[in-house]
Amino acid sequence: MSLGAYCVICCRRIGTSASRLKSRTSWRNIRNIIRFTGSFILGGSLFLTYEVLALKKSLTLDTQVVEREKMKSYIYVHTVPADKLETHDSFSTVDIEDHDCAVWLLLRKSREDDRAARLEAVQEMSQAHHWHDYQYRVIAQACDPRTLIGLARSKESDLRFFLPPPPLPSLKEDSSTEEELRHLLASLPQTEIDECLQYFTSLALSESSQSLAAQKGGLWCFGGNGLPYAESFGEVPSATVEMFCLEAIVKHSEIPSHCDHIEAGGGLQLLQRLYQLHKDCPKVQRNIMRIIGNMALNEHLHPAIIRSGWVSLMAESLKSFHIMEASHAARTLANLDRETVHEKYQDGVYVLHPQCRTSQPIKADVLFIHGLMGAAFKTWRQQDSERVLLENSLVDEDRYTTCWPKTWLAKDCPALRIISVEYDTNLSDWRARCPMERKSIAFRSNELLSKLRAAGVGDRPMIWISHSMGGLLVKKMLLEASKKPELSSVINNTRGMIFYSVPHHGSHLAEYSVNIRYLLFPSLEVKELSKDSPALQTLQDDFMEFAKDKNFQVLSFVETQPTFIGSMIKLHIVPVESADLGIGDLIPVDVNHLNICKPKTKDAFLYKRTLQFIRETLARDLEN
Repeated sequence: MSLGAYCVICCRRIGTSASRLKSRTSWRNIRNIIRFTGSFILGGSLFLTYEVLALKKSLTLDTQVVEREKMKSYIYVHTVPADKLETHDSFSTVDIEDHDCAVWLLLRKSREDDRAARLEAVQEMSQAHHWHDYQYRVIAQACDPRTLIGLARSKESDLRFFLPPPPLPSLKEDSSTEEELRHLLASLPQTEIDECLQYFTSLALSESSQSLAAQKGGLWCFGGNGLPYAESFGEVPSATVEMFCLEAIVKHSEIPSHCDHIEAGGGLQLLQRLYQLHKDCPKVQRNIMRIIGNMALNEHLHPAIIRSGWVSLMAESLKSFHIMEASHAARTLANLDRETVHEKYQDGVYVLHPQCRTSQPIKADVLFIHGLMGAAFKTWRQQDSERVLLENSLVDEDRYTTCWPKTWLAKDCPALRIISVEYDTNLSDWRARCPMERKSIAFRSNELLSKLRAAGVGDRPMIWISHSMGGLLVKKMLLEASKKPELSSVINNTRGMIFYSVPHHGSHLAEYSVNIRYLLFPSLEVKELSKDSPALQTLQDDFMEFAKDKNFQVLSFVETQPTFIGSMIKLHIVPVESADLGIGDLIPVDVNHLNICKPKTKDAFLYKRTLQFIRETLARDLEN
């Protein structure tokens, strides 16, 4: 301001004494004016710049602070002990606006003693799509765990019903997720576990110790069992090491007492951190969901799983267009839902339909059992030769599906519960995931039968659908069930079987074990499939004797084209004479062994004949 005043005075002096100064005008005065004027402009610019920056800084909002302030406006309900829920009325004196009455009435209804009323309340909430954000948040914060899980398993529920998971605890100083994961695995009990679990645990700990040493020393050290995963001296495959640890923890999580140790060691939070870090790695996320699904089998761990925010994550995954991701989430949520689900789905047992709560009554089961080197989802995909390029995940499932029982059969027969199982198999002991694991068909059948019975298989009429070695497992499971009175319902409710190229009388696969590089050391499964296998012949004879007085409906398909094994050898894996059970129809199809269970389209003969068999065999049960 002083500079400006001085400039004005100078100008006036020049103006009033023009005649007197005219003779004395010098460049010195002009330079002084320019100097002061320039200083004024520069100083003013700096001042304005400072003020603008200060104003911008003051207007910058911390979004986390804003979210916390918004949360303060939400309504919090005090936690009530579980044993007092029935007698405590949380909503008797709430002062609310008229337009919020419906929200609070639904909340009150969701806590009533009448189960039907509770289910109706959850259904009404899930169908609400016109509420304001704060109303969804009121439900999210005020509902009980039972209602939260019900909303997560409702197909139409809005994701705004679910609060984001609570903040994760900070990692220890100079620590990493890989170190924390290794520490969690090392803390789990190592006694009373089978040889394969010991193998997976020791392998994971060995590989992770090498990786950590490499990270701290700056060099990846070669040695141990995991060497092929390092592609360069400068790259440490931490994701691969994490996979080793996760696979070991998956095995541990199948033991109930070990689940307690995982929870006590902060495993729920650590796994959630990994889940968020590896959003671009579906295999890591699926293994994590397997662990959470196994832990959910233990009802005393449900509160911990819910508190840690896993229900929100599973609700989001359940809506995924990726069938495998949605199916893993559906299994976890079904194990958490004790309001409408009485069955328990153990590791490897996946419900393809219905994956959400439904008013559609389920009248029968269809079970899918894959074969050698198969899987619960990929075995039952559409034939790849007609595959539409999946440039985006929203491709029309009527044109291509990664699992036709989930996409096609569920729509054509909505009254069915469709289950697919998964188990590990190997062509060769040389390539086995666990060198000590040599499981026979008899062992696997007992293991699967126990898991399926826990899932309620046998309580409804059912059809078994199997591919290759899976058909041998079906026959063995039925034989085992016939010997145990407590499993008689499995036999009584079996209506029929569909066999896709099942080698009832053996396969040529084992005969080529010396010539094929993948079969230098054929696995026990492959040996049992050989034509001269005593176990296979005994299984066939026993099953025919068992089935002769049963009214089982049987449909068999068999390939007529050879299949490439490796890159050079073509082999007719299951010849027509081997696929003939001796009961029911046998239909040759002009495809190879891999594609015999993969219809080209929904209108293909393979699918239409399969659908016809299911409808005809279960016609009486579906009508009832």
